[in-house]
Amino acid sequence: MNRTTLSLLAAVTSLAAVTGFAALTAPDGGAATEATAPARLPVERSSLLCPAPATSDIAETVYTSFTPGSGSGGSSATSGAVAELKPSVATLRDPVDDAGKAGGEKDDEEDGAENDRSAKKPSSDKPVVTLKQPGKPVGAKASGSAAPALVGTATGGLAPGWTTQQTTTVSAGSGRGVLGVHCTAPDTDFWFPGASLAKDRQDYVHLTNPDDSGALVDIELYGKDGALKSQLSDGIQVPPGASVPVLLSTLTTDPAEDVTVHVTTRTGRVGAAVRGAGDETGSDWLAASADPAGTLVLPGVPADATAVRLVAFAPGDDDAELKVRLAGASGTINPAGAESLRVKSGMTASLDMKDVTKGEAGSILLLPAEGAPATPVVAALQVTRGKGDKQEIAYIPATAPVKERATAADNRAKGSVLSLTAPGETAQVKVTASAGTEGGSQSVKTYTVKGGTTLAVSPPVPEGLKGSYALTVEPQSGGPVHAARTLLLPQDGIQMFTVQTLPDDRGLVAVPAAEQDLSVLDD
Repeated sequence: MNRTTLSLLAAVTSLAAVTGFAALTAPDGGAATEATAPARLPVERSSLLCPAPATSDIAETVYTSFTPGSGSGGSSATSGAVAELKPSVATLRDPVDDAGKAGGEKDDEEDGAENDRSAKKPSSDKPVVTLKQPGKPVGAKASGSAAPALVGTATGGLAPGWTTQQTTTVSAGSGRGVLGVHCTAPDTDFWFPGASLAKDRQDYVHLTNPDDSGALVDIELYGKDGALKSQLSDGIQVPPGASVPVLLSTLTTDPAEDVTVHVTTRTGRVGAAVRGAGDETGSDWLAASADPAGTLVLPGVPADATAVRLVAFAPGDDDAELKVRLAGASGTINPAGAESLRVKSGMTASLDMKDVTKGEAGSILLLPAEGAPATPVVAALQVTRGKGDKQEIAYIPATAPVKERATAADNRAKGSVLSLTAPGETAQVKVTASAGTEGGSQSVKTYTVKGGTTLAVSPPVPEGLKGSYALTVEPQSGGPVHAARTLLLPQDGIQMFTVQTLPDDRGLVAVPAAEQDLSVLDD
């Protein structure tokens, strides 16, 4: 089916602006006398890309967009004069032909019919989500299968820490479930361990290009025996401002159960996310794993998980011998029957961990086995809640620690669970609940996370909450902290849920201090 993408050109404002404007639309080499540490200043521009949310006509999608205010992390530039706002919106074309060549996504109702490749023009060029003030989230909704991918930019005081959450609910059909994803920044390299080519799965990788020039993308697939023979996976064209969904099963004839997807760009940059869907397990988004590393943390496994499957890949020349640990509420243990995993170079390995949490929320830690070198790997978890025709799946990729601040948007009065993991030393963490999208006032709470444990809590809720709200996590002291947010939205007896890890928002950037006075001297 067609995907129409509108692009946003955000209002341009200075870094010192009191408020900015953000919107998402449907797609000589003299020796220095003194060493000076680089200053850390707020970023001036942020870009986010949201994949097309669903193929079902009964899908309901909620967008929640938020930038932390100066009270949360202090990195939003909210002082100084108000800059003149000059919003500009552009409509970009749908890459229909390219989507068709790459295996464009089909509607669940089409039952294998050929995609309709007639171009759809957007009905409106107005922004879907418009954020005008740090510290106050805004929300928007979209219905059905025609909701497009979104491309957006925030500048000025809205740029540092800008976050947008896309949450889609599909109540029935093979793509049922709660599909949640953080809209991501564009990049050139992504790893997705945990996808599948099994007969009962339809997994797509969504590629979105935010720029004014085309991107050329390669997709590599790796199974348990190494690279899979692929067709049409090299040189996939993603036109300017466009989104292209690629059905993985059109790239190879190998029905591998566990697959690692590697997305790279030859030219340009893209946003990438994998939508995994099973006939019995429902569907959700798989976000990219943290960069390959010898030690990884996968936070936020629900207490009532009925099945957990670890999928890992070693992209280098060496095999990885991994020790698998479970960080629970009271400490870190070796999970019985799932204490280790060997990952051969260039191959995808998996480990069935069953109901590893056994009623107590936890996180999975991957470390080098005793005496083994720290071989870089990428990893993700497939997590199932419920059983039989009531089961539902979500994904937890490995995530880096929160260095300064991270945010999860779209939290509800009920159903949100925040998981904080301190794999090393004990840490103090401040959690701020923003005002609501429709009303309410900020609430703040500080938690102590003991070393080697996972603390799973119902997070603070804004006083007088109306609508949804954002949670901002800021480590205050102690060791590193990894975080994830689970959103529980059960429906008709099905334990629908989604998990989003919380990487650092990179709201601050190091700027080297000037070592020379280059100002004009008086005569």
